[in-house]
Amino acid sequence: MFDFEPIGISAREASRGLASAGTEKKNEALRLIARELISRKRDILDQNRADVKAAEAKGVKSTLTDRLYLNEKRIEGIAEGVLKVADLGDPVGEVISGETRPNGLRIKKVRVPLGVVGIIYESRPNVTVDAAALCLKSGNAAILRGGSDAIGTNIVLAAIMRDCVKKAGLPENAIQLLADTSHESANALMHAHGLVDVLIPRGGAGLIRSCVENSTVPVIETGVGNCHIYVDSAANINMAVDIIDNAKTQRPGVCNACETVLVHRDIAEELLPKLKKRLDAHRVEIRGCKITKMILGSSVTDATEEDWATEYLDYILAVKVVDNIFDAVEHIRKYSTGHSECIVTDSLPAAEEFTSAIDAAAVYVNASTRFTDGFEFGLGAEIGISTAKLHARGPMGLRELTTVKYIINGSGQIRQ
Repeated sequence: MFDFEPIGISAREASRGLASAGTEKKNEALRLIARELISRKRDILDQNRADVKAAEAKGVKSTLTDRLYLNEKRIEGIAEGVLKVADLGDPVGEVISGETRPNGLRIKKVRVPLGVVGIIYESRPNVTVDAAALCLKSGNAAILRGGSDAIGTNIVLAAIMRDCVKKAGLPENAIQLLADTSHESANALMHAHGLVDVLIPRGGAGLIRSCVENSTVPVIETGVGNCHIYVDSAANINMAVDIIDNAKTQRPGVCNACETVLVHRDIAEELLPKLKKRLDAHRVEIRGCKITKMILGSSVTDATEEDWATEYLDYILAVKVVDNIFDAVEHIRKYSTGHSECIVTDSLPAAEEFTSAIDAAAVYVNASTRFTDGFEFGLGAEIGISTAKLHARGPMGLRELTTVKYIINGSGQIRQ
């Protein structure tokens, strides 16, 4: 039987020490982590190769093994993200507001850590470092429960980070990895009410749904991305092709990749052949409506109701021709997961209509949905992209990992 209690208790104790740690000490730990990730990249890559090989042997598709795969450039990018977190302002202790009441009470609203943050995620080892770094800087203890495909890589990464935290004079249990990747360990984390303050799932729809439905710990929903790009009648065709190509093929296995393209009827005959030619270079399968099939021919398969609702995470794209922007908005409202949505248009009224009508964490005008990312948004890294509306929404950085506390100073006031 998996015993979570000692882990939770040690994390709680570590969180108390970390909450009062100064900014410089936390930054020292982060800079040590960045340096050690680079100096020990050979150890990381050796273990990562073994993880990737095992995943391939199990038949994991290439777009998903790409999320697991690390190389020197990706490790350098992860280390750069840690340094950016160190360079960001420390939110802990920030005075958000303050006032003196008529009775003389001085009331301040200040930013404080959440406490112990649990993160359940799938096989993306960069999340191990991103989440730990953000929690460390924001004064939170992190309990990490990654997927089985990346467990070897994650163990190496966690050991490096714990060593660095200890060298900086901070409690090493501020970062803990659950080496047990069974359902039992995930279930224990979901039911650690009183030991864990918030749970952040980062992965596919099944993982997130399981956490939301089963957890007794408060959950911040993240990540499922059925993202759309609507190409308006006033769009620059070449720009639209570039944006869709990037959003679909740059990294198809991530949550901010485009899954459905909606095209205004007036430009469909000009746009779709150019788009197909570009996507053919990446062997993207197109599943389309009747008009899309009429324009592009038999190579396009019929799109089903399920296709409009699917986050493919693969080289597959659903395409639908719509009569106007209002039809596009209605389609997105029906099938969107509230992650990232885009309009391509040179019409300011169309752009304003789209951005006001679409309810999502990120709404783009003339840019790829692939930018919905903490690093790209200047947050240094992200612990996830929240599609919820309470507490945090969009890429979650340092401030999203804090809550508030009121501090009241008086001079003997009593309530009448």
